Amino acid sequence: MATVPYSSSDYLKTDEDIVDYLDAAMEDGDSRVLLLALRNAAIAKGGIAKLAEITGLNRESLYKTLSEQGNPQYDTVAAIVHGLGFRFSIQRDSSDLQAA
Repeated sequence: MATVPYSSSDYLKTDEDIVDYLDAAMEDGDSRVLLLALRNAAIAKGGIAKLAEITGLNRESLYKTLSEQGNPQYDTVAAIVHGLGFRFSIQRDSSDLQAA
């Protein structure tokens, strides 16, 4: 029996799928997980080259940024998120102790 490589991007069919996927990646707390999730979202939405065109960021730089070794600045991540058609949002974490 032949095996088929798994790619998360194959399962990201809608913007809602991508939002849920990125949200789960954010909850993980590991920046490498988020960067790889952003890469998979970019692939699902047309590829890294298309994202580079939309954001004005260098394609090769995006490949490096969206890898486990990536260490992007906030403005780069914000440009990527915006280029994918999303925005950051801050929500109260109900599991944390509430401030007095």
